[in-house]
Amino acid sequence: MKLQNFFLIAVFVVFTGYSATVVIDHGVTGFVDVAMAGGWALQILIDLCIALTAFMVWMFGDAKERGIAAWPYAIGIVCTGSVAALAYLVHRSFRERSGATGARPAHA
Repeated sequence: MKLQNFFLIAVFVVFTGYSATVVIDHGVTGFVDVAMAGGWALQILIDLCIALTAFMVWMFGDAKERGIAAWPYAIGIVCTGSVAALAYLVHRSFRERSGATGARPAHA
């Protein structure tokens, strides 16, 4: 396994675990209370939304080139944020490793 893939998987596992702990401790909508406090908290939430939207735009083109279904990841990004974005990158890295890149064959 490439070091890059190992690092990506490690970040995905650690961040997903941490995110799950935060959701368990503070609830699914706990971030709303923090964001509504204003200032930096709201700026960070808006920044994250912009970054994830840009990621999704890139992801749809990249997924089409690689024959990966992007919609499940887009829905996941809306629901879980960076967890689903990292999941897409992990999927993509394994797809590259197996040599399964390129668009799916057209159906007759």
